[in-house]
Amino acid sequence: TDACLYILVLGKFYLVDAGYACRPGFLPPYRGTRYHLKEYGGRNYPTNARELFNLRHSSLRVTVERAFGALKNRFRIIDNKPFHPFKTQVKLVLACCILHNWILEHGIDEVIPHESSWVPNNNTRGHSVAMEDNAAWALLRDEWANQMWANRGHSRI
Repeated sequence: TDACLYILVLGKFYLVDAGYACRPGFLPPYRGTRYHLKEYGGRNYPTNARELFNLRHSSLRVTVERAFGALKNRFRIIDNKPFHPFKTQVKLVLACCILHNWILEHGIDEVIPHESSWVPNNNTRGHSVAMEDNAAWALLRDEWANQMWANRGHSRI
């Protein structure tokens, strides 16, 4: 959903939609700039740093949404209305991620109960300086966008 927050683990900030301001810990796309892949159509590629940043931002959000979708499909407890305390909810998601990775590596074993029996009845690398104000955070976003643009020939998108 458009209002959801997504955690970008490597950078320790939230990857958010354009409804949020660019402020410390929240990284939105640039407003008024093409964002979704479908807006680029055919052979129409990003023409500047902001468009490239937004395209990669969109791609990452889609990837994160798919990952959460896969977890929700495998572990229905994540998709249910939460009735546990917040700390327990965090631990449940972490446990489901660990189990998911274990299953991917080792496969499903008959010792592990089927997931449905677990369901109850009833989302800055290299920067050690704290970014304390919105302008500094926006400048950091600009720096990343410009680095992406400068290195655009060295990656797929």
